Amino acid sequence: MAPLLALQEDLEELRQTFRSGATRNVAWRKAQLRSLVKLLREQEEQIFAVLHEDLGKHRIEAYRDEVGVLLKSLNHALSNVEKWMAPKKGQLPLVFFPATSEVVPEPLGLVLIFSSWNFPLGVTLEPLIGAISAGCTAVIKPSEHAPATSSFLAKAFPRYMDTKAIKVIEGGVTEAEHLLEQKWDKIFFTGSTQVGRIIMSAAAKHLTPVTLELGGKCPVVFDSGLSSSDREMAVKRIVSGKWGCCTGQACLAVDYLLVEEKLASTLIDLLKKSIKGLYGENPAESRTIAKIVNKHHFKRLRRILEEPGVSASVVHGGSVDEEKQLIEPTILLDPPQASELMTEEIFGPLLPIITLKNIQESIEFINSKPKPLAIYVFTKDEMLKRQVLSETSSGSVTFNDVLIHYLAEELPFGGVGESGIGSYHGKFSFDTFSHQKAVLRRRFFMEPPARYPPWNDYKLKFIRLLYHFDYFGLLLLLTGLKR
Repeated sequence: MAPLLALQEDLEELRQTFRSGATRNVAWRKAQLRSLVKLLREQEEQIFAVLHEDLGKHRIEAYRDEVGVLLKSLNHALSNVEKWMAPKKGQLPLVFFPATSEVVPEPLGLVLIFSSWNFPLGVTLEPLIGAISAGCTAVIKPSEHAPATSSFLAKAFPRYMDTKAIKVIEGGVTEAEHLLEQKWDKIFFTGSTQVGRIIMSAAAKHLTPVTLELGGKCPVVFDSGLSSSDREMAVKRIVSGKWGCCTGQACLAVDYLLVEEKLASTLIDLLKKSIKGLYGENPAESRTIAKIVNKHHFKRLRRILEEPGVSASVVHGGSVDEEKQLIEPTILLDPPQASELMTEEIFGPLLPIITLKNIQESIEFINSKPKPLAIYVFTKDEMLKRQVLSETSSGSVTFNDVLIHYLAEELPFGGVGESGIGSYHGKFSFDTFSHQKAVLRRRFFMEPPARYPPWNDYKLKFIRLLYHFDYFGLLLLLTGLKR
């Protein structure tokens, strides 16, 4: 990375660009969004290559989870950005008559976007779409743990984007620390809760607002009341969402599964069957399972798996290949609750199954842990659905599927508590990087005498009636009483 002085010069250029007003123009916003579309389409094969190099992602998974999602989001923003930018008429009480008001979205300014390595393209560009739509200038800091993708973005952006308004800065911890020392108008971070605390602490020095997209232990509640065919479809969705989405290295991935004791063996058999059907007898050779991102995370997962109480709970899988950084899809039955597997976010291809006497116990179990980013509930029981909605707290709830709410631009994506602060996607991304400025316009026309001293009982009565919208009483006061 450039020395600190060069960084400060880069940031001053970005601030000057913002102060010039260039990014407020809708034409600039649309041009940059179209440039991102062009980048994704023209560089699709290169993107597939770098995502495979960093994470071993199959090209179809890369398109489904990153390129395709981004193109969909960009088209949505291009179709709606003018509407998002437009001032919204406000409502005023009669006491302000004659006056008008509106709410004007204005860009926050210079923003910093830290992205994660598991979806190194998607979680870098998705918030950038919101920043551009809002009219901000931006620095994006890709994760050093996805070096091929980071390098690709650094080289591609000068060819496609306005580098006086948007810059890519590569590097590791030292560079991130330098960035956090600077003053920003907004910081957007995607990553772990642990690093999220560091980001928030640094932002507090300048009172910088933050959006934190973190993680958490996202549970599946699997109701025994489902029919055989519904169970099979549910299990296929769970297996695909757990191991077919960056092999569980996703903030939204299924972390653990809650089921009644009487259904556990049946569910395990269905999971094994579905794993075999989707990934073959040897998933490591299927070329559809992503690798563990690096040696550090591989060793962390292997250590978790080899913990005595945990290893004894393995009922399927468990094999590891350190050279290829692959871990077989692994199912565990009732591992120790005090183990790291059950106290920390797994972020890998290990699926603990926790058995309960009654599925209603799942509510208490979920509530005993920090609020998750998502809860997935497979059921047709409307009472259970209502219980989950009213008695738990999470970033989102999806019934009878997993992960797909991420694709919905009209839904906010974000966590609550330790799983995140704020949300984005679609207009929610625009709002994340905007300030809603209140504007009130009043004329030099009427002025009620009760607004000013000297005070008397008449003025108090006048104000009471005005504030309580008793316009009939106010009329009587004005016409029937003397000061």
